[in-house]
Amino acid sequence: MKKKANIQKLKDYGFKKNKDKYSYSVDIMNGDFTLNIDIINENEIKTELIEKAFNEPYTLHLVEDAQGTFVGEIREQYQQILNEIKEKCFEIKAFEWEYSYKILDYAKKKYNSPAEYLWPKFPRNAICRRQDNEKWYFAILSVQGSKIGLDTNEIVEVIDLRAQVEDIPKLIEQPNLYPAYHMNKKHWFTVVLDGSVPIKEIYKYIDKSYELAKK
Repeated sequence: MKKKANIQKLKDYGFKKNKDKYSYSVDIMNGDFTLNIDIINENEIKTELIEKAFNEPYTLHLVEDAQGTFVGEIREQYQQILNEIKEKCFEIKAFEWEYSYKILDYAKKKYNSPAEYLWPKFPRNAICRRQDNEKWYFAILSVQGSKIGLDTNEIVEVIDLRAQVEDIPKLIEQPNLYPAYHMNKKHWFTVVLDGSVPIKEIYKYIDKSYELAKK
């Protein structure tokens, strides 16, 4: 799965916005070198290591065959910083559509429910569950549109949500709401996350689903 930078986490780490990128500088090797790091388009990392004594770029740490204690120490510190930034500031990019990330952010902030990626064979699927009883209250899935009744075989992103049994027939009569994909159709329904259903309406469905998962 791809990863993308979380802008807020970049800022918290110390990155500053610089036109179309986020930049960060740190001294290494007891202050003899400055490592400049740029994050571009949320997923591209560019680095430049400056040797202060000469004010020139240093590149031996990037040469695979370069040997020696000194270059080894530089390479180790350089990689340690990059690994820390990737761990603290980057997140899995499982989905492509904006609504999917808005929903995951909503669940995390309102219900403290982190996204869980339970299926290694299906990395573009995630669930959120209540923290008190571990019951799911929604799943975001990447499926072929034709599998939910759309006239396309392209991959679409959908959310499965709980609803009262008596409400399901009325819900799936509404435009852009469908019988549940891969869930019990008596208790769940599906919404396509392409913007055809307003995000605030989906939030209301999520709140209701969360309450139903309490039982």
